[in-house]
Order: sequence, then C-alpha cells, then structure tokens
Amino acid sequence: MSSRPDSFRGVSLVTHDTLLNSKHSPETVSTPPRDSFITSCNSSPLLPSQHSGPCGEEIKSSPNSKKGAAYVRPVLLFLSVVLVAVAVVVPVYFVVIKQHHESDMTEGGGTSSSGPPSTGSHTGPTYGANGSTVTTSDGSTFTYINPFGGYWIDNPNDPFNNGARPNSWTPPLNESWVWGTNKVNGVNIGGLFVLEPFISPALFESYPEAIDEWSLSTLMAADTSNGGLNQIEEHYKTFITEQDIAEIAGAGLNWIRLPIPFWAIEKWDFEPFLEQVCWPYILRVLQWARKYGLRVNLDLHTIPGSQNGFNHSGKYGKVNFLNGVMGVANAQRALGYIRIIAEFISQPEWSNVVPVFSIMNEARVAVIGMDQMTSFYLQAHDMIRNITGYGEGNGPYIAIHDGFQGLSSWAGFLEGSDRIILDTHPYFAFGGNSNTEPIATGTGLDAGGSWPTLACSRWATEMNNSQTAFGVTFAGEFSNGFNDCGLYLNGVDDTRDVAPSCSLFLDSSQWNDTMKAGLQQFALASMDALQDWFFWTWKIGPSSNNTIASPLWSYQLGLQQGWMPTDPRMATGTCAALGVTAQQFDGVYQPYQTGGPGAGTIDPVLVSSYGQYPPTSINGLTAGATQSLLPTYTSTSAIPTPPPPTLTPSPPSSVIIGNGWFDSSDTSLAATEVAGCTYPNAWDAISVPMPTTLCPPAASASASAIVTSAPAVTTSS
Repeated sequence: MSSRPDSFRGVSLVTHDTLLNSKHSPETVSTPPRDSFITSCNSSPLLPSQHSGPCGEEIKSSPNSKKGAAYVRPVLLFLSVVLVAVAVVVPVYFVVIKQHHESDMTEGGGTSSSGPPSTGSHTGPTYGANGSTVTTSDGSTFTYINPFGGYWIDNPNDPFNNGARPNSWTPPLNESWVWGTNKVNGVNIGGLFVLEPFISPALFESYPEAIDEWSLSTLMAADTSNGGLNQIEEHYKTFITEQDIAEIAGAGLNWIRLPIPFWAIEKWDFEPFLEQVCWPYILRVLQWARKYGLRVNLDLHTIPGSQNGFNHSGKYGKVNFLNGVMGVANAQRALGYIRIIAEFISQPEWSNVVPVFSIMNEARVAVIGMDQMTSFYLQAHDMIRNITGYGEGNGPYIAIHDGFQGLSSWAGFLEGSDRIILDTHPYFAFGGNSNTEPIATGTGLDAGGSWPTLACSRWATEMNNSQTAFGVTFAGEFSNGFNDCGLYLNGVDDTRDVAPSCSLFLDSSQWNDTMKAGLQQFALASMDALQDWFFWTWKIGPSSNNTIASPLWSYQLGLQQGWMPTDPRMATGTCAALGVTAQQFDGVYQPYQTGGPGAGTIDPVLVSSYGQYPPTSINGLTAGATQSLLPTYTSTSAIPTPPPPTLTPSPPSSVIIGNGWFDSSDTSLAATEVAGCTYPNAWDAISVPMPTTLCPPAASASASAIVTSAPAVTTSS
C-alpha cells in the first residue's frame, strides 16, 4: 500500500467568468429532526450616483459596519463616471493550465483536465445592477435580474475587489457582517463537488451498481470508452454556472454554503476519487460569489474513513473517523486537510468571501462519542487559531455540526473559544415517521396543513435558546422535504422514496396552486423559525427521463414554478401569525463568541478535560484492545498546498494573488504512512484485529503528534 503523493503535480487553478446555468443522501439515523410584496422596479444597468433598492429604497450600509454609506456612495459615483467615460472595459477572467494527471493517481480513468475552459478575453462593463447584461468568458450573455438593490463588480485591474452586494439589506463583502443583526438567508450548492445520487441521478442511473462517489468513481474509471473519470469533470463544468450564482443573488439570498471534498486537496493511492481536479472549479465558484456579493460558508463535506457512513461522505458504510482501528490515523489526515483549507481561505484575497469554515459535515457523534468529538474540535480550534490569530477579523468563524444530538446538548461548549458556530440540519423527512399529513390544504394561513405550525413549534424555541446557551447558531441545511419522497433520496438501493404513495411528490408538473401555497407556507415558517439558514439545495439535476424527481429539494425549481418565496423577507412574522411564539434572541452574544474580549481563553477545566489528544478512549475497537498500539501516520511528507488562480490578463504588478498559505511560520509537514508498516483498510477497520506491536517501535509518541506545529510548503503552478 503506497502513501500519499507529494504535491499537486502541476495542477494550476482556474477561475473563469464562464456562463452559468444548473440531497443529500440524507441521514440514515433518526434525527429530531405569499405572493411577493416586491413589485418590479428595474434600475439602470449603468451605475447611478445614488443607487436604489426595490421601489426607490436607498442602499444603506450596515449601521454596525466599519464603512458607512457616506463611503459607498462616492465610490459608486466615481465608478459611474468611469463607465460613462470609458465605453468598454475588459473584465477579469481566469485561465487554467493544468497538466495531465499521472496515471497512478487515477487508475484506468482517462482523467486529463484543462480546468474550467478559457476562451480568451471579452469586453463588457465592470459593474452592473438590475437589468444589466453579463457577458461570460465564452461570449454568452444573460440579463442580471435583481430587484433588491444588488449589484455585481468585476474589475480586471482589481480581481479581488469586494465591493459587490447581493441586496440593499446585506453589507457589501468589504464591510463587516454583524452576527445577531445581519441575517443569513442562504442556499447550499449541494451535489456539485460532492456527488449525491438524488441531486445528480442521471450520473448514477448510468452506473446502476454505484451507490456513492467511491463506487461511481471506480466504475467510471473502468469505463474509458465513455470518458472515464472525465465525466465527473464535465459535471463540474456544467452543473452550476455563473448565471446560477447571479440568480441566487437575484432571489434575495446573501450566502451560499459550498460543500467540498478532501480530494480537492489530495487523495491517497487506495482511494478512487478524481484528485484535485475540482479545486479550480471551487475557486471559480468563490470568484463568482465575490462578483455578486455573496458570502460563502465553505463546508468540508467528506472526511478520510467517513465521519458518518452516509453516501455523501465519500463512501457509504461504516464510520472510520476517530472510531475503530484506523480512527486516529484518519483523524490525522482530517486535521491536515482542515489546516490546509484554513491556511488558504485566511489569505486576505479570500477572507472576506469565506467568513465561515464548516470543518466537518455531520459527524455521527452517537458512534464516535461526544467526548471524543469535543477533544477533536478543541484540537482543530487551537490549530486554526494558531494559524489565523485570535479575535475578530483574524481568520474565519469555525462551524461545527450538532452531530444529531440536538442543540441543547452543546450548551456551554468550550466556553471562551474564539468564534465557533453551531450548525444544525433540521429535517422532518428522516425522522422515521410516515409523514402522511396533507400539505395541500388551502391558501393563506390555512395553507400547508399542520406542517408550518410544526416547523415553528419544533425549531423556533430551540434555535433562539441556542443563540444564548451556545453562541452563534444557524441551520446549515433544511428543505421543503416534509416527507422522504424523491428519487434516490434515501439511497440508490432504497425504494421507499419512489413508492406509489410518493408519486405526487416526484413530479411537480402535477402540483396545483393549493399544493404550491402549502409548500411556500411551510418554507416561510421554516425560515422564520430558523432565522439564519441555508436551504438544501439550490439545484436538483434531471433524471434520465429529463424530470426533476426530487422537486421538494430544489430552491431554483421552486422559484421557477411558484412554491418558494421570491423574497426571503416574506418569512418574517410567519410563526407569530400562526400563533406560535418563542422568546426571541436579543441579538447580543457574549463578547468571546464573536471574537471580542476573552476570545481564545477557554475555561481551564474544559482544557484539562478535553485537551489530551488523541482522546483517551476510542470506540469501535475489539474488547481488551491496547489503544497505544493504534496505527498512526508520520508527519514527514510535503504539504499539498492548493495553488492560487492564474489571472489572465495579468493584473497590475501591485495585485497580490497569494501563494495558498497564510501563515509562513506554519512549516510542519503532512501525514503519510510509515515506511515498512502495514495498515488495515482505512475505510473498513471497525473491530478488526489490533496490531500486537507498535510500528515503528520508536514512534510511540506519534499518536499524540498530530499536525499542530509550524510545513515546508510545496506549491505547484
């Protein structure tokens, strides 16, 4: 068994303005789980001296932001003069020059890649508001529709310009986001970089034996006649386009949550994934988000060995992260990838675009253990803050998932830590109930049957309480899926989601106005109860018969066909109108929770309890196992640092693009297998026989030496 490759092997990054078009295999554990009032008010596609929101609403800066409206308006006026004086401006676009992967990285796959396609420069404006024309790098155009005062900025001489905003009530990227005052109205870009059967069913229908990205990649790699693993890159190229991101901003949304896999950085030789190819496309999405003023919650959705055993963790099956014989070794790799991503997004070029880093999606705490996860999160927190520094403005917020334990289980978690967010994913679909209560029951407050009231009563109080008991809390996922109907929603091999009782919910063309009114009321109630949220997901791809077979999960389709609100602000007051009241959070967090005084001074009692790492107890071992003999890796390999984008045309020499690494003093190396040692299958090592001797004998301390000190960084271009 060979170890990890040493570097990116010449992969360059890409970030294009390419033309845009467009879940989750849900948890297999039980989890507790109006017509628009905005009229059409188009503004000029040229920059006015005083830009307006809907119906003359003036764009104002956040009252708590670092830069006020007095600063924004002169800047916009200046840009207006420039646009009038200079008729044509060449917008920025990015070119990737990507060398072929060597065959041992993608066995049998045919996976050469040139990254996002480059078609040369094009001309067009560097600013646009509602009604403006966006020209993409391939010369295609679309009209930017945003009735909410949002505007885009795309300046080739300033490719990291953070002046755009998605709407009048959200601060531009270059102004402060104030938790407790500003509200997250977001959507997930699910299924783009982490493939899920129900989001991209056609890919899996082509390979009926595939149940997850592991098996799909294996089958594709063997199918060289149909393009091998290059089929996955084609998905990266086409599934989400710039127009999708523009439409998200135009829908009144202000954040995206972007799930990414660890193999965007690297994969090891025993793993079948398409290595590193998605990284340029990840940067492309981040640049589009910047262009339209959308903030990004970057979500590490997969973990070596699997943190939950779900099909969206990379491989369906068992939890081998911090659990079982290879649990500690897999956690070493996980910490290394978290470190690499934290280094990249903490660079000033990206920090305003990615203010939140969700370091692990849906870790299954019931299997791994609450104490074990707390120990890991403390280790990750300290590692990240040693890179970024402590306090407001130093690196991203760190988001952790509630692990299906309920929000109240995390009250008082690591008090004194620096800017940790608690993420929850409330779904009715996967609670194990039949959920046959009707939702098509009427219109107005009678719409949605019992479901809107249930969303308010189930979620509102819990979310409000967590803002005080824990700190910043948001719903990183929720949907209109009040039942579990949808092609492949429960997995490829589960037929419950396409049973005859589900037929109505597999085809939205059958839905009448009452059905749509019920779904919209359910969505509004969910949004009002959750307050800060990300809908799962923006887009569901068509199945092989060209229908969207999981329509309850598509925000985009709901906008197009009339069951999602055209303005998320419509949700405000829905629960109260339904007679459900909750003690409202006053918007004031303890100072340490938002990077103020005390941030990083964790209670010494908690440090004493959870500071030993690896944890003193690991689950999933055979009875009587000696934990000190658990296999570990050695930190002696070069860091696979993701490279920055290559910008074409070249910006002025004063523009700094970074080198992918924020903290130059962080110089420790990456984990790799110890030469001469034999390791169990890292993805299937629950209750396998323990090693009887330590390997190597002199490395007894290696289990506790987990990538925390300062790497010789190797980048490739």
